[in-house]
Amino acid sequence: MFEEMRSRRAARRITPGDGSPLKRFRWWQLPYRSLFFLRLPDGGGGQAVYAVDVKRGQDQTSAKAKADLYLDGTHHARSRLPAAFPVPGGTVEVRLSNFGLRRCHYVTAEGTEHLLVPDGGSAEGRRARLDRAHPALSRGIGALSLAVLLVALVLLATQLAEQLTGVPVVAERLGAFTAPVRLPAAGNLALTLVTLAAGTERALRLRYSRLLDGAAG
Repeated sequence: MFEEMRSRRAARRITPGDGSPLKRFRWWQLPYRSLFFLRLPDGGGGQAVYAVDVKRGQDQTSAKAKADLYLDGTHHARSRLPAAFPVPGGTVEVRLSNFGLRRCHYVTAEGTEHLLVPDGGSAEGRRARLDRAHPALSRGIGALSLAVLLVALVLLATQLAEQLTGVPVVAERLGAFTAPVRLPAAGNLALTLVTLAAGTERALRLRYSRLLDGAAG
């Protein structure tokens, strides 16, 4: 029942494409454009190529936030985000996070999920190429990103606890709490910048945790 309702809502967000051609990915679009591909059987012994074109940094709560679906290089459909495009054998789901893409997956009718293949020139494609060429370095970068977000989460939690117990009524019941680490203004700025970098790196791999990436955003 819930899945049917969600599918109907997603269908209402979709409008037909205008038939325009898919534009090539250009290097200057690295900061804001994501382009992913999916190949599926076309029913005639060949393959159909689907492409998802979406701009990062959109406010997903806005009605203007869109994702575009292309079929064999031609604009096939457009949807407000979050998007769920019906394709043969399943659905292509597209969702943004605060740092980039949260989902760009092909979900089969059986529930199996497959990440779409990023364009080689896109930021996601370059990150995937690094992972293939230097897996150890890639794992190290991923571990560092995770560690940065964990540290940021702990510091945020302790600062919130200090502010909360600073309220007299709360302090009387629970006692006052003093954050063990207080960063100066420059330290908070540096932490914000590295947190943004860590969240962006994870988004390029379409890694998302509501606790870590949601809180950091």
